[in-house]
Amino acid sequence: MRYFLDCEFDGFGGPLLSLALVPDDASEEYYAILKHERPCTDWVERHVVPYLETVPQHLRAEPQAAADVARELSRWFSPFDEVEVVADWPDDISYLCKALMTGNGQMVTVPPMTFRLLNLAGFSTARNSAVPHNALHDARALRDHVVNRGY
Repeated sequence: MRYFLDCEFDGFGGPLLSLALVPDDASEEYYAILKHERPCTDWVERHVVPYLETVPQHLRAEPQAAADVARELSRWFSPFDEVEVVADWPDDISYLCKALMTGNGQMVTVPPMTFRLLNLAGFSTARNSAVPHNALHDARALRDHVVNRGY
């Protein structure tokens, strides 16, 4: 199964705020908002935080602790024999991997996972997103761009 990933975080290297995985077919999307300290950086407060809950009703949920997101991701990935995750920014892959960890030297169970980092020079998920800087909508924009170009 192939999923397109986008994450929103509080400044470069800051805490993860939200994470989305969007399939290249019509199967289920994943979206989570993580509990975080406020206030965020000024830019994030203006351009990300107001849009965190701008997702379809069935994907809305209260912000969750990182450990709860890890367990939820494990359950969500469990039906698959293998998963490919596609991203256009290295930090997104890093944040997903960190989200799977539950402590020092511990992680949740996931199927074999490969990562594909695409350098999409000139493409911006935010410029092509229905709701810029929302992880779900940005992941959808990434999927549409990649699928439409036959990657």
